[in-house]
Amino acid sequence: MHGLLLRWLVNAIALLLTTFLVDGVELSGFGSALFASAILGIVNAMIRPALLFLTLPFNILTLGLFTFVINALMLLLTASVVSGFNITGFWAAFVGAIVLSIVSAIITALVTD
Repeated sequence: MHGLLLRWLVNAIALLLTTFLVDGVELSGFGSALFASAILGIVNAMIRPALLFLTLPFNILTLGLFTFVINALMLLLTASVVSGFNITGFWAAFVGAIVLSIVSAIITALVTD
């Protein structure tokens, strides 16, 4: 349970840092970051695997780069559900998803369970 809460907090901080690094990705506060990271985790657990399976031919053709498009769509879906979390367009979501992945990986490497 402690590990789950720590990962949730790390993802919320990563999402908040992403808003500072990427133009077009905006959060209204830390509470919105916590809620958005929880919704993003649920979306990534429920919807993302099905989309990755359905787009498997595109992923094979692009050598896995289409996964970045899927990640951007998951971020856009989360922004459409969470009030206080706004993304201006697809390219902001695309860059935001890449930056979020990198920032989350760095913070996760620094923080251990």
